Amino acid sequence: MSKKNTGTKPWGGRFSEGTDAFVEHFTASIPFDYRLCEEDIQGSIAHARMLAKTGLLTSEESEQIIQGLEAIGEEARQGKIQWSVPLEDVHMNIEARLIERIGDTGKKLHTGRSRNDQVATDIRLWLRRAIDEIDAELTRLRSGLIDLAEREADTIMPGFTHLQSAQPVTFGHHMLAWQEMLDRDQQRLRECRGRVNIMPLGAAALAGTSFPIDRDYTAELLGFERPARNSLDAVSDRDFAIEFTAFASILLMHLSRFSEELVLWNSAQFGFVDLPDRFCTGSSIMPQKKNPDVPELVRGKTGRVYGHLLSLLTLMKSQPLAYNKDNQEDKEPLFDSVDTVSACLRAFADMMPALEVKRERCHAAASMGFATATDLADYLVRRGVAFRDAHEIVGRAVRHGLEQQRDLAQMSLEELRGFCPDIDEDVFDILTVEGSVAARNHPGGTAPEQVRRAAREARESLTQ
Repeated sequence: MSKKNTGTKPWGGRFSEGTDAFVEHFTASIPFDYRLCEEDIQGSIAHARMLAKTGLLTSEESEQIIQGLEAIGEEARQGKIQWSVPLEDVHMNIEARLIERIGDTGKKLHTGRSRNDQVATDIRLWLRRAIDEIDAELTRLRSGLIDLAEREADTIMPGFTHLQSAQPVTFGHHMLAWQEMLDRDQQRLRECRGRVNIMPLGAAALAGTSFPIDRDYTAELLGFERPARNSLDAVSDRDFAIEFTAFASILLMHLSRFSEELVLWNSAQFGFVDLPDRFCTGSSIMPQKKNPDVPELVRGKTGRVYGHLLSLLTLMKSQPLAYNKDNQEDKEPLFDSVDTVSACLRAFADMMPALEVKRERCHAAASMGFATATDLADYLVRRGVAFRDAHEIVGRAVRHGLEQQRDLAQMSLEELRGFCPDIDEDVFDILTVEGSVAARNHPGGTAPEQVRRAAREARESLTQ
């Protein structure tokens, strides 16, 4: 039979017996919400300043509380706080420590607020800071991809559809495709930050407070755009956490696609790139192995973040207004999503600038698989042949090439004219992979000139 904890709780006045020991551990959030310590102290300091401004605390009381909170913050940074499960969460742990340090004045800090609006504020402060750090890593990764695109603007590689050789592209153009995905991800992140940056504090438990608080002043102190407009919504809203994990899921989906390509390209069968040794590991039995563990792990961690999104959606789907204990389960998925995204972005941002591109191998692969067949069809259309007829003519030429094991560019002019008499000597200008990419010299195209222009524009967007 479980033991009872008969220790005094901050809310214990209404109860006739202590909390069951198992229930105490089951319901406590301090094992994970201690991560909100810095934000909890930050929010409490602002709250204390507001209470003094509105006359609910004297200036001396407010200053005593602020100094006590700052000292507790320093203790936490030095790892000197012993977090207590009986005190349930980070809020009550800090409040108890404050009262221990400064006495009864510390008991006045909670005037005009509840743990409901307090935790909602803490999470938003914490996530806002995390978003800014992730935003910086996204910028660093995008910058590395832009640099790589410029460096490899002339490097020709095969472009694929259905993982079959389709048309030649430049390696730089491929890097800028990744960069475009990350650009959209960063826009999503910044839009999410705007909705995170709303202050719940002042909503109290659910209905607001009868004390004459100044929410605008508190919001200003904490750097929030504005206070939340509805007290019920303020304490029960976790849309912002769901939105962040939705962003994280889309970002990790993109990074997983990048990872899949890097794993393929790094293989002996493709041989397009070589990952730096410091981002790879070896085999315990096969001495020749160099395993692309970083992109493989990023690809694997994508499912983890997807799971957190589903977890938060499920958490919220059946909750009536306003706050419910269910919401304690919001933190671990959110914390782990932030940790996972941050680690994956750091790994990629460190790895991509050091990527070695095997230019000759990329060029050789681009020359295989009749990658300039579409160029020949376009050539015939410009000579007055209907596109469907041109498609048929080139298809027969490709079949001949397969039988002879020769690419279109390796055929003689007489052979090509055997399929269509409209073909002249200038056809060889477009049958090379260089001619193919150079011909696509328009905005959004793969021509080296366009890659360099697009890279310049992308770099300018990083500062916006």
